Amino acid sequence: MKFIAAAVCFLAIVILLLSCKKQANQFTPVTGFDLNKYLGTWYEIARLPNSFEKGLERVTATYSLKDNAKVVVDNRGLKNGKPARAVGKAIVAGAPDQGYLKVSFFGPFYADYIILDLDKNYSYAMVASSNKYLWILSRTPLLGKETIDSLVTKAGKLGFDTGKLFFTPQQ
Repeated sequence: MKFIAAAVCFLAIVILLLSCKKQANQFTPVTGFDLNKYLGTWYEIARLPNSFEKGLERVTATYSLKDNAKVVVDNRGLKNGKPARAVGKAIVAGAPDQGYLKVSFFGPFYADYIILDLDKNYSYAMVASSNKYLWILSRTPLLGKETIDSLVTKAGKLGFDTGKLFFTPQQ
């Protein structure tokens, strides 16, 4: 009887561990990526709604290098006219020339940060984390309609519900 109980317990642990296994990355990050060129401030042009940015406007993300390999992520915005801020960290998760990072705002818990599209001059980017989170970023508070339309079309082809995109007020 003890053997059966131990076997059931072992099986339950195996099932639990397998269910927690990281899902394979379904998106391909850009290549030819240069982290140093990506550093600096980005304006959030659009995002898929999420709980941690609910009600935020004038959102920016500033990336700066620390200790040659870690990136400080400083997200700022306004919520009900009052400043809001979240500071986290990022690490390069793929090959150094891939736009694939892991970002954490909560201790040891990291999420994918996959750059799906990046202008050759690093003037705009489209970033995803799983198939639930999507951001369109720009070095300036405004991004041309043609560029936005192109990125939205690409996001739709990747399976994102672009009809739910929230265009972040930057003024």
